[in-house]
Amino acid sequence: MAERVIVIPARLGSTRFPAKPLAPLRGAGGQPRPLIERTWRTALAVPGIARVIVATDDAGIADVARGFGAEVAMTSRDCRNGTERCAAVLETLAREPDLVINLQGDAPLTPYHAVSAVITRIEHTPGLAVATPATPCTPSMLGALLADQAAGRAGGTTVVCDAQAQALYFSKRVIPFVATDRLADEAHQVHLHMGVYAYRPAALRRYAAAAPSRLERLEGLEQLRFSDLGITIGVAACPAPAWDPIECNHPADVPQIERVLAELGIA
Repeated sequence: MAERVIVIPARLGSTRFPAKPLAPLRGAGGQPRPLIERTWRTALAVPGIARVIVATDDAGIADVARGFGAEVAMTSRDCRNGTERCAAVLETLAREPDLVINLQGDAPLTPYHAVSAVITRIEHTPGLAVATPATPCTPSMLGALLADQAAGRAGGTTVVCDAQAQALYFSKRVIPFVATDRLADEAHQVHLHMGVYAYRPAALRRYAAAAPSRLERLEGLEQLRFSDLGITIGVAACPAPAWDPIECNHPADVPQIERVLAELGIA
């Protein structure tokens, strides 16, 4: 059986939401847990995973993570994004895994079956080096994306693919464009990218050895470096979950995530 390791990158210095990994989120019954713990609990629910590692450059995050039982890897402050942090963890492992899965620490509502779908996508596609999931938008999901865009906030990420479910482009803008009078009927044509990646080790090392690309810097999206390197990203199409998989990008996202946690009965 292939060995798979989930890495949860977490850094303290978010400009949009300082100390975000430690932000308390209340679940059903009102119990607060730090954001990083909620993402860690999602990772533990994924079947077939050998290890779940929180990767951080901050001692405070490391102490909190160890306090709730997580394995922690300390990484350099020079890591510019979660993918580079995953690559740094890879080099510390005594045994090289077949896959490294990056579950972003600000996405506690990511359904665990989306992680499984990404694993299936990469393991069943010979030659594919990177995979990531996306789900068709519901009208409410698309409405939230458009509201963020209208307000000038960097919210969720969308992706467009070719006929082989290979990513053509990722953007913080809503792509493809859908006319206002068609939104109710065509929301599903817009695919929300979820913050999960599966990498083969060779692709991860090649990424870490390269400089940030022009499009990566412009969009603020780390995965665009793979595209600029000519590395295909396969997209695993996932059904829309019964809840909106809201990412915690801003403090204003906290009450929305807490509402979903309560509705799902997650303590």
